[in-house]
Amino acid sequence: MEITWAVKYITEFIATAFLIILGNGAVANVDLKGTKGNNSGWIIIAIGYGLGVMMPALMFGNVSGNHINPAFTLGLAVSGLFPWAHVLQYILAQFLGAMFGQLIVVGVYQPYFAKTENPNHILGSFSTISALDNGTKESRKASYINGFLNEFVGSFVLFFGALALTKNYFGVELVGQLIKAGYDQTTAATQIAPFVTGSIAVAHLGIGFLVMALVASLGGPTGPGLNPARDLGPRLVHHLLPKSVLGSAKSDSKWWYAWVPVVSPIVAAIVAVALFKFIYL
Repeated sequence: MEITWAVKYITEFIATAFLIILGNGAVANVDLKGTKGNNSGWIIIAIGYGLGVMMPALMFGNVSGNHINPAFTLGLAVSGLFPWAHVLQYILAQFLGAMFGQLIVVGVYQPYFAKTENPNHILGSFSTISALDNGTKESRKASYINGFLNEFVGSFVLFFGALALTKNYFGVELVGQLIKAGYDQTTAATQIAPFVTGSIAVAHLGIGFLVMALVASLGGPTGPGLNPARDLGPRLVHHLLPKSVLGSAKSDSKWWYAWVPVVSPIVAAIVAVALFKFIYL
C-alpha cells in the first residue's frame, strides 16, 4: 500500500490529537476538582502520557513516522533525515491536532473545570507551568533557567532515545539484509522480521515506556512538555476559551513562560538527532 503525503499529514493530526486526549486527559482527571481521579497522583499522569505516545506509535508509526512533535520533525530535517518540503505541513498538522485534542478534553471535563478553584490546575490541564513560579515577577528568571534546562534534558533523552529504539532495535540487521534482497522496508520490518527476531513494534512500545519514565523522573520542575505542539497549542486554547467554559478561576495563560517549552525542545532535538546521526548513521 502506497501512503500519500496527504494521508501522512492527516495521520499526524490524528496521532497528536490522541496524544493530547490521553496525556492532558490524565492531567485533567488528576487535577480537576470532583473527578473520580482527583488527587490520584503523578503516576497516573505519567501513565497517561506514556500511553499517549505509545498507542499512536503502534497505530501510526509505519504511516507517518508518528512524529507528533514539531521539535522532532525539525531535528530530523536539520540532519537530513526528513524532507524540508513536508516540514511545514507536518508542524501545522501537529499543532492543529494538539488544539483539537485539547478541545476534546475540555468537552469531556468542562463541568470539572468549572468546579476547580485553583487556576494553576486549570492551566496545568492545558500546558506546562514551572514549579518555581509563585506568581511574582521575581520568580520568572529562575523559572526560565530551570524550565529551559529541564525541558532540554528531557527532550534530548526523548529524541535520542526514540531514534536509538527505532534505528538500533533488535533485528535491524536482518531488515537491512532483506531490503538489500529486494523487499521493501515496511514488509521487511513488519511482516518478516518479527517472526525471527525483535521488531520495530517492540521499539514503539519502548518509546511509550521512555516517555512514562521521563514524566516520572523529570516531570517535577515543569510537567514536562518535551513538545512545542503539546504545550503551545493547548495554551492557545486556554487563552481563547472564556471563563464561562473554564470556570471563574481561569487566570492568565502565562505567556511570559510560553517560549521555554517551545524553544528548548527544538534546540534539544537538533542536538540529539545530529549527535545520533554522527555516532550511529
